[in-house]
Amino acid sequence: MQTVQFKTLGPMKLRKAIPHQIARFAADRSGAYTVATALSLPALVGVLGLGAEASMNYMKHAALQTAADSAAFSAANALAGGAGDLSLEANGVAGTYGFVNGRDTVVVTVNNPPASGAYTGDAKAVEVRINLAEPRFFTRIFSAQSVLVAARAVAIAAKAGSGCVLALNKTASGAVSGKGTTNIALNGCSLIANSSNASAISMVGNSALSAASVSTVGGVSGADHITTTDGLRTGARAVADPYSRLTVPAYSGCTQTNFTGKGKQTIGPGVYCGGMKINAGANLTLDPGVYIIDGGSFSVNGNATVTGDGVTLVLTSSSGSGYATATINGGATINLTAPTSGQMEGIALYADRNAPSGTALKLNGGSTQNFEGAIYAPTGEIMYAGGAMNNNTCLQLVADTITFTGNSGLANNCTKYGTQAIGGANTALVE
Repeated sequence: MQTVQFKTLGPMKLRKAIPHQIARFAADRSGAYTVATALSLPALVGVLGLGAEASMNYMKHAALQTAADSAAFSAANALAGGAGDLSLEANGVAGTYGFVNGRDTVVVTVNNPPASGAYTGDAKAVEVRINLAEPRFFTRIFSAQSVLVAARAVAIAAKAGSGCVLALNKTASGAVSGKGTTNIALNGCSLIANSSNASAISMVGNSALSAASVSTVGGVSGADHITTTDGLRTGARAVADPYSRLTVPAYSGCTQTNFTGKGKQTIGPGVYCGGMKINAGANLTLDPGVYIIDGGSFSVNGNATVTGDGVTLVLTSSSGSGYATATINGGATINLTAPTSGQMEGIALYADRNAPSGTALKLNGGSTQNFEGAIYAPTGEIMYAGGAMNNNTCLQLVADTITFTGNSGLANNCTKYGTQAIGGANTALVE
């Protein structure tokens, strides 16, 4: 029989051995990773699941937001067009993105006016909310409650075709500007600037502007000088030139050269080479038709009167240089109404689009200056001060840039004159 002997340590040796053995045990890593992994596995799964679900919910929110933006935009357009059931419009659009109200936990809510935000109480604004309850997958071990994914958008729109002032320049500072002591009243119509400049619309000094709405691709300087009923919008879409297809009628020769109006006269349409000058005190009647002003200037001095029904003035140049301009001085009386049919339908004054950029039209006749129809200068600068301050007129100003230099009144009651509508609904997402 084998005898096993145990070696007994003395007290001193035992005290030395114990710390050594403890250190060896602490340094021993065999099996530690398995234990640590087992202990942390639920947490690791939860973290990875949370990240995966967060990514999926982020993508779902992006899709919801796109749908909400489109639904609000369309509903605002429908509101501007007079539609009554905005929910029908918004739900229809949201459905095209796969978010059908009442299906698969989707809830689409339409508020007019918005129930929250900066446009609460604004009857021209439409708010669309889309909520979706998403089930959990990986993180279900922590909670069985669904995750709410939500999106919200607010859009606002002016009535389609409500523009009466349109600046076409895409980059100019002060594409539309009011200077000095200027009171601009756009009665029931809107001002639009296609410029992307931060000061596309500039109101300085003691200028004041009132309009149905004001919008620009860029920004506004002096917004506190502007009052609107349907809102001021920056970052809006550019508006198409409503008269982009207009051309100068074919012509040749000269009916008269360097015409001067004196006393009481009546003249007919034709080609007026070298311009038309109407002296102070003259009383000139224009028979219906198109008056081609080839070079020179259409110049009307103070205390002169020019009257015409069914008339278009065309400022152009047969030589390709020295394009005609226009100057109407303070105190002049102008009563010109555009044709209601034909090539120049709705156009009271047209400055050739081939004229150099910035060609000036100085229409400063004051309150006795009344054009009925459109004044169109696609490359020119209209400097305007005039117009009766009432709602019973029709005047559109469409130019490269427009400067208001005095009290002006415009309205857009143009149905009978055949002018083109300026602007669509001009809808903008504002929240």
